[in-house]
Amino acid sequence: MFNWFKTALLMAAIVALFGMVGAMIGGAQGMLMALVLGGAMNLMAYWFSDKMVLSMYNAHEVDETSAPQFYGIVRDLASRAGLPMPRVYLIDEAQPNAFATGRNPEHAAVAATTGTLQLLTARELRGVMAHELAHVRHRDILLSTVSATVAGAISALAQFGMFFGGRDSDRPEERVTRLRAMA
Repeated sequence: MFNWFKTALLMAAIVALFGMVGAMIGGAQGMLMALVLGGAMNLMAYWFSDKMVLSMYNAHEVDETSAPQFYGIVRDLASRAGLPMPRVYLIDEAQPNAFATGRNPEHAAVAATTGTLQLLTARELRGVMAHELAHVRHRDILLSTVSATVAGAISALAQFGMFFGGRDSDRPEERVTRLRAMA
């Protein structure tokens, strides 16, 4: 339950941050544009974060026929934990890595690299995937994704500021004074 609160707080922080910086850069119109952008980023992070992350890693979904041992381990662990079966993905990468993503246990996915499967014993792989499923169970996968979105939002704001600049009537020292007043 506490992770839902932290997630909502982070999403509100994104919108507030965007609104403040938008107001500083472009006045009322800039604030409105920034608020819309911040809201859109929140919606994207909530609904499509798992697809974005999996796409970034070029992960492909596997099933019982294409990766029987890996899929079976995840199925067994999810069943023992009382979780819905997550989608299972494999990443063609020699570097060992594994992660969980999604907005909740019903929309979760777990992924591992081929390097992980080659390097670890079946028992070690069970431990790694149990760890990833613990993230799903405790619902901290969405919190992690939204945290990454906050970092992306800050980067987007910096680019937004560089692209649009400030209002012509402002001198740099006036912007600094206004920023300090808002803090």
